[in-house]
Amino acid sequence: MTDPRTVGVLVLAGGEARRLGGVDKPLVRLDDRTILSHLLGRLPPDISRRALSANGDAGRFRAFGLPVLADRVPGLGPLAGLREGLEWAAGQELRWLLTVPGDTPFIPRDLWQRLDPGPSVACSAGRRHHLVALWPVAAQAALARHLAALSGLGRSAWGIQPFARSLGAREVWFSCEPEDPFLNVNTPEDLDRARRSAAALR
Repeated sequence: MTDPRTVGVLVLAGGEARRLGGVDKPLVRLDDRTILSHLLGRLPPDISRRALSANGDAGRFRAFGLPVLADRVPGLGPLAGLREGLEWAAGQELRWLLTVPGDTPFIPRDLWQRLDPGPSVACSAGRRHHLVALWPVAAQAALARHLAALSGLGRSAWGIQPFARSLGAREVWFSCEPEDPFLNVNTPEDLDRARRSAAALR
């Protein structure tokens, strides 16, 4: 079992949320708490080093007391967030980085233990969730090479899945009973569903 003191968490909060009117999805309320509050509350307390990947005014996340990492290179999608996260984790002398999207309020409480050892990717309902993954911080150099190889290619080539595959990331499957633990709040319908789930959990 990996020592949790060597693991950091990066919440990827940089989505544009076009289907929800451009709101900051992590700051949307499900009940008396935001999606981000729900997510952070499901992380184990012994993984204390956490950061947010987000662009724009970092002050909107001030209440959470977490470092906010902005993309230095625009247009790379989640690979840009992963790049900044791995650099941050290296500066914290961590060995592993757990990434989770900022719009997944019901991640399993044992997520990182199930993903350990990495590199690994969470899967459910027949889908692979490549933003829910455990990455070795030592993969910084491999990511730099991967990004260099993508230079000049179209945006469709900038997904995170090919990089995970290049690392040989294993798949870890999670049950969807009673609810998919990786529900993404992307649409008004998803938000209604998440609010019902939050009410049921209370």
